[in-house]
Amino acid sequence: MIDQPTWGMPFPGAEIAREAEQAGVAAFCVGEFANRDAYVSLAEVVAETESARVGPAIAYAFTRSPWAHAASIRQLATRASGRLFLGLGAGTRRMNTDWFGTEFQPVLSRMEELIHATRAFLTAENMKTIRFEGEHYQIKAAIQAPVMGPLDVPILIGAFNRGMLGVVGRVADGVIGHGLYTDRYWAERVNPRLDESARKANRDPDHLSRWGWLITSIDNDDPERAKTDARRMIAFYLTVKTYDVLVDLHGWQEPVSTIRSAFKKGDTDAMAAAVTDEMLDAIAIYGNLEEARQRLSARTHLPQLCFSSPPSFLVSNRRRALYARGSIQLFGSAAS
Repeated sequence: MIDQPTWGMPFPGAEIAREAEQAGVAAFCVGEFANRDAYVSLAEVVAETESARVGPAIAYAFTRSPWAHAASIRQLATRASGRLFLGLGAGTRRMNTDWFGTEFQPVLSRMEELIHATRAFLTAENMKTIRFEGEHYQIKAAIQAPVMGPLDVPILIGAFNRGMLGVVGRVADGVIGHGLYTDRYWAERVNPRLDESARKANRDPDHLSRWGWLITSIDNDDPERAKTDARRMIAFYLTVKTYDVLVDLHGWQEPVSTIRSAFKKGDTDAMAAAVTDEMLDAIAIYGNLEEARQRLSARTHLPQLCFSSPPSFLVSNRRRALYARGSIQLFGSAAS
């Protein structure tokens, strides 16, 4: 059992966000996809919130230049000074090459340079030339206008595998863990790798923020539906081979093979059914409120800041709102 973590949530809309701020939420995050842009979404969050930290978790790193990431954050900082964070993620190789039309490899050095160059823009002094010289980015920006000035905006990376976790330890301000992270994965893979890479870069591992997503579905009237939605979300994530390092750690190869076979057939019910109780309990918080409290209390390695995330795969907006309010009950009541 661990102490109650600080909590956040994906932005649930203005009405529920106000309820969450009153209950003590620490942060709201946004993501992006083919139909929504992280920084456009973040502008809405900034306008509709007052005290919580806000930022993308994540924005796709290579769809924009360091200048573009930094300029968006600078504009938003005029409305949310001291509240912003920047979470970046690489995405998959196929997304970058086939969707975004951009280069991907070598992904680790590209991400490392992007962090350095973006930070150079964010910390730039007025009327001073911004310089960065790397393999992928060469910056020499003489911005002759008094529009800069250093901003304190932490840059975090959505990371899963050893290589990207190493980048976090070397250059970023922290990690944003995936919703699939288990206690064991945090304890045996994530935290040791962050500590090791930070020390090799002569950085203090204790200064790294360790944030992460936590699949949370609470329904007092229909806890079985909440359980099924959590199963389906986990199954959908595990169709991606990027996460096989976690699958191998837990010995979940057989159920994951079944999940992927069902996915190819479009059988989402079979996908959910293949998620074992062991997998479900290791990853998600679900059920009615009392069951969720017990499951949260039983966890041993939650992130410092938990983004309590309702399942989204084949889940309606109405039900996601219900789950968001369940998260407020779970974390808000525990924090009060």
